[in-house]
Amino acid sequence: MYFNRKCKITFIAHGATIYTDEMRYSDNETYPPLNETGEEEIEKICDFLRKRAVKNDVIYASPSVRTVQSAKIIAKIYKQDFEIINDLHPRQCGGWNNLTFKQVEKKYSTDLEKVFTEPEKRFFPDSESMNEFIERTGNIIKKVVSDNLGSRIIIVTHPEVIQAAIVSALELPADKISRFFINTGSATQISYYERWASLKYSGYVPL
Repeated sequence: MYFNRKCKITFIAHGATIYTDEMRYSDNETYPPLNETGEEEIEKICDFLRKRAVKNDVIYASPSVRTVQSAKIIAKIYKQDFEIINDLHPRQCGGWNNLTFKQVEKKYSTDLEKVFTEPEKRFFPDSESMNEFIERTGNIIKKVVSDNLGSRIIIVTHPEVIQAAIVSALELPADKISRFFINTGSATQISYYERWASLKYSGYVPL
């Protein structure tokens, strides 16, 4: 049926790290961990989940230290464990890794402009194009949905992964990904139906 919902996913963006304010690119899974602000953000998300009585059947998390730390805090309120999805990581950024946005803007200004205008292009041999990133993320989420029909799911992951999940779910072109701003410590919810998906809210940060 057209309105037959397969499942509902609440995406939680991990808490802040020392890289957050610096706007530093990183696809590193072992560093950085949450900072004090990041831990406070996730505690606020937990309070939001409690007050909204957000139901949950299963919790997944990306493999990085910052997402695992965030998932551990969230899992406590549901008194259950969580499962790591190893391939659910940020876009591989090659030579931009560990650089700040300002550094990339200064050193790779031409390439920075082309990320969205030429989304099929890789800018480094060890990088991932925007199209590849969105497709990878979309395929992972599709598998999560098919494996959990009728379930309510929480996925703790990275802000840009959530952006890619939204673009994939709504079948939008890659150049629209930057229009969905996702803060650390925020919640986004998507309902998946038989033939379409509905974005309920995105980037909500509890006060």
